[in-house]
Amino acid sequence: MEKDVFCKIIDGEIPCYKLYEDADVLAFLDISQVTKGHALVIPKKHYDNFLSIPQEEMHKVMDVAQRIGQVAIKLLGARGVNILTNCYEAAGQTVKHFHVHVIPRYEGNEGFILEMKNNSEGLNLPAIAKEIKKEL
Repeated sequence: MEKDVFCKIIDGEIPCYKLYEDADVLAFLDISQVTKGHALVIPKKHYDNFLSIPQEEMHKVMDVAQRIGQVAIKLLGARGVNILTNCYEAAGQTVKHFHVHVIPRYEGNEGFILEMKNNSEGLNLPAIAKEIKKEL
């Protein structure tokens, strides 16, 4: 099986602008900066996405993502931050290696728009909640 781009970055085969690294986690600037300081945080072990990573590993990644978000507010002058991960192609996942985007927000849309619309008309919310709840 061919390595994904993030595994190649971890192995040093592809260079990156590292922000943080420890034994379990690597954080670096996204080569396609949506906004100034747009970072990616990944586990060094390969997991396909957020739904497949063990909780302990996911917590390590999210801790680093939080810290990078805090620095973006403090040092880069960001007025907010989006923390985002996509699971599967239907949700926009293009690299099958769990990763978290830390996207600093400044003014306006800056090339990134996250829009949530109310699509609940015609949905049976109590039935949906019941189905999900019984699996948790």
